[in-house]
Amino acid sequence: MKDDQTAARTPNDMAAAAAEDMAKTAQESAETAAEFAQNMAQVVEQSRDIWLKMLQKNMSEDHPVHGDPLNTMPAFLELQQTLMAHPQEVAERTMQLWTNQLELWRRATMSWFGEPQAPVVEPARGDKRFKNEEWQKNQIFDYMKQSYLLTSKYLQDLSVEVGDMEDRDRKKVAFYTRQFIEALSPSNFAALNPDVIDATIKQKGENLVRGLKMMAEDLERGKGKLLIRQTDMDAFAVGRNMALTEGKVIHRNNVMELIQYAPTTEKVYATPILFCPPWINKYYILDLNPEKSMVKWLTDQGFSVFLISWVNPSEAQKNETWESYMRTGLFEAIDKVLAETGEDQLNLTSYCIGGTMSSTALAYMRKMGDNRVKSLTAFTALTDFEDAGELQVFVDEQTLQIVDEQMEKGYLPAESMANAFNMLRASDLIWGYVVNNYYLGKDPFPFDLLYWNADSTAMPAKVHHFYLETFYNGNKFTTGELTLGGVRVSPADIDVPVFHQVSKEDHIAPAASVYRGVLNHTNADMTFVAAGSGHIAGVINPPAAKKYQYWTNKDLSCATFEEWMEGAEETPGSWWPEWKKWLARRSGKKVDARVPGAVNGALCDAPGEYVAVRFDKR
Repeated sequence: MKDDQTAARTPNDMAAAAAEDMAKTAQESAETAAEFAQNMAQVVEQSRDIWLKMLQKNMSEDHPVHGDPLNTMPAFLELQQTLMAHPQEVAERTMQLWTNQLELWRRATMSWFGEPQAPVVEPARGDKRFKNEEWQKNQIFDYMKQSYLLTSKYLQDLSVEVGDMEDRDRKKVAFYTRQFIEALSPSNFAALNPDVIDATIKQKGENLVRGLKMMAEDLERGKGKLLIRQTDMDAFAVGRNMALTEGKVIHRNNVMELIQYAPTTEKVYATPILFCPPWINKYYILDLNPEKSMVKWLTDQGFSVFLISWVNPSEAQKNETWESYMRTGLFEAIDKVLAETGEDQLNLTSYCIGGTMSSTALAYMRKMGDNRVKSLTAFTALTDFEDAGELQVFVDEQTLQIVDEQMEKGYLPAESMANAFNMLRASDLIWGYVVNNYYLGKDPFPFDLLYWNADSTAMPAKVHHFYLETFYNGNKFTTGELTLGGVRVSPADIDVPVFHQVSKEDHIAPAASVYRGVLNHTNADMTFVAAGSGHIAGVINPPAAKKYQYWTNKDLSCATFEEWMEGAEETPGSWWPEWKKWLARRSGKKVDARVPGAVNGALCDAPGEYVAVRFDKR
């Protein structure tokens, strides 16, 4: 029947139908082009507005603009002189680069003629930038990718391996060379990224419109500086779905709130635990949610847990110092914990810079004959800063002066420290979100850990300057030159049992550096445990997750961390049970569970007021 109808159609009918189809196609194409053009017009307008806001912000800054705020020029001048002093090695490496590039061109040409070729170079395992299959299948994208990888390796090797340089300058050059290399990845350019090209064509540019809207919002949230969101900042809230462990704030002063957590067992160990977390981040990494909470796990094991919640500083803390944080923060918390429990001693637990503070404070206490601390636990905490990891590249006399200028209001703005931490993993924490948020126009995935990471804190100016100058620049605790309360202290002054935990892949407190600090504790009964993963995941690894592993080795006569690891025993899963056994032996008998605030009184429910202050909401 259909064939009969088709046969019955005249040439004029068929021509009319074809013309109608062509007109419809032309209309759809015109509508698509119009929609695309409209979106591109919005992109241009939004880009102009964003550029003007950033320009106005920079012009309105009342502090001097520095051409080299991170003081990289001296290190790169030294690199230039080093390269000039080794022309043969540079020539050999350059010749090898061009040989590799020519071989890449040869293979690419053969591939274009239909002969499959093995790659000259491939991305490192875990490199997320080139996941799209077009980076492998499409000859042009594949060529760009491989050419970039060859050149980036050449530049990185030049910065690290050629000649002799001052160790600190070498690290600075390598770090900033990596920043340059990662910024120039072809995946960071909209016109060179197959994901972005595909999204722009399919969505007629709407992805770019959404992305620039997010960029404008991030600029507003950062008060004129681009504050890239890494997660949905409205999906979480402290006290709603984070920091949920039941407890009471039993004390508050200008620098901290003291939280006492409610017991979950009828009997508890007599000796309480006091947490001294870092003030560089908020404490609730230790109480992220019920499944990941170290605080909740400890109360379930029968411990009495207290925790310092540091203030998110403003001008009200401009006169605070390292010593006032020690006295008004840590020492006052110790007083209140012992008064609340009726005990003579407590077990002090610390994390990151909180561990540096706790170690120096405990050395001072022991020097003064104060024995209220029974033991010290330190998670990923540096005491020896001779080689303090990549953060050290941000610290020298010149950068300290510039940081001081940023702290003219009496505190370091929260975004400054957040930017420094993000640069340690720029490919993931900066450029990955530039592509996802601003090019693809996608909202970042809700992730509790990244919310905590973005919930940044400011730092009191005098405390921060002292930390950088005394430890990162001077390493004065290790050398015995640190003076607190008129008393010189060193790690050798600590003579209580110490449990040090490191994370094997930590880029903030490198395991080798922490271990070197452990060797300086010559009078302490030391226990040292290494965990898998990094600065956060290596610490916050509850047993129920059954993730990673840890290593133990009682032999602390090894000269280096690498030697210690060679003789260490690996155990799968969380290191928390290992710590619990150590802690329980130093926690006394069991007593009746304690009601939070029974002695000191309760000011409010946990998580308290200080932790809820967000700098981007001020």
